[in-house]
Amino acid sequence: MRINEKLAVAMNDQVTAELEAAMVYLQISYILEDLSLTGMASWMKKQHEEELEHAQAFAQHLLERNYRPQIGDIAPPKLDVTNPVEAFEAALAHEQKVTGLIREIAVLSDSLKDFESRPFLDGFLAEQIEEETTVEEILDRLKLAGEGLGYLYMDAELGKRK
Repeated sequence: MRINEKLAVAMNDQVTAELEAAMVYLQISYILEDLSLTGMASWMKKQHEEELEHAQAFAQHLLERNYRPQIGDIAPPKLDVTNPVEAFEAALAHEQKVTGLIREIAVLSDSLKDFESRPFLDGFLAEQIEEETTVEEILDRLKLAGEGLGYLYMDAELGKRK
């Protein structure tokens, strides 16, 4: 079943946005690795992989709807991060940006009466609630734990992520 061109373009832009999110997480992982916070870096690398999967899911949805995805321009992330709190604040800001983009696609889908895309989009909207909540919780815990041993404790805990 063909997808409306306007909706296809918005979803195609989301493929690029998800790849950009993957690059943000990868860059944050490099920064955390440089700070010797290998557990947090590992957590960010897993987020990087998850964002790549999201990009692929949007691309696959487009392919199944007879539209060929085309990756757009992705600028290298410029992040001024010097500690774990700033790292997770950057991650949260990017998740909030992605949530907004997906919400806009859902609104467009509804306006075009493309009900076939809604289950797909609803899954991503639910995922974004989980993503933002998780990062907010980590951020809260980092602030409570404080620098030094608190950061090291959180680093060890986040490094356990499967």
